[in-house]
Amino acid sequence: MRGPRVWLWRWRRNPLKRRADVVEGWVVLGVWLLTVLAGSLAGITVARSMAHGLAHQRADRRPAAARLVARAPQASQRRKDPSPGERVWAEARWTAADGSARTGRVRVVPGSAAGTRVTVWTDRRGRLVGSPVTPDQAALRAALLGGLAGAATGLVPFTGGLLLRVRLERRRLTAWDAEWARLGPRWGRMV
Repeated sequence: MRGPRVWLWRWRRNPLKRRADVVEGWVVLGVWLLTVLAGSLAGITVARSMAHGLAHQRADRRPAAARLVARAPQASQRRKDPSPGERVWAEARWTAADGSARTGRVRVVPGSAAGTRVTVWTDRRGRLVGSPVTPDQAALRAALLGGLAGAATGLVPFTGGLLLRVRLERRRLTAWDAEWARLGPRWGRMV
């Protein structure tokens, strides 16, 4: 059983303090500093990288006006009433930035007539891509991934420090057992 916790007890002067106690104190301090620094740096780096990548993606993608080549299929036959947000695949044609005609499959409202205008997103080469994320969505994604990366990175030194403290505790208990084996029998004698 351990007594009540005392603030900064590892650095207080004590004639009973062993070398293992001093080492453990410095290990705890080092591990906490390394955990905070490594986690913070990794989180900030990943968040900035993610934000930069998503901003580059937003700058690279352009909207283009496309027209359906044929009538879009009707909604799924399994349900009588389609949901308001349901989409089906249909063939569409658009003109790329270089002036060439392109075709591809896009998601549209079921039953859309041929020639219906739809907005598609293309990259610099005119290929179909998904719509870019908004700046708010990009900031949220960057923050979430940065926080996750920071926590995962900080977990590595924290776990290493925990394992080192367990090893130090085992050493300490082994040393106590050896001392007790040497001095214990002497206490049983009458002086």
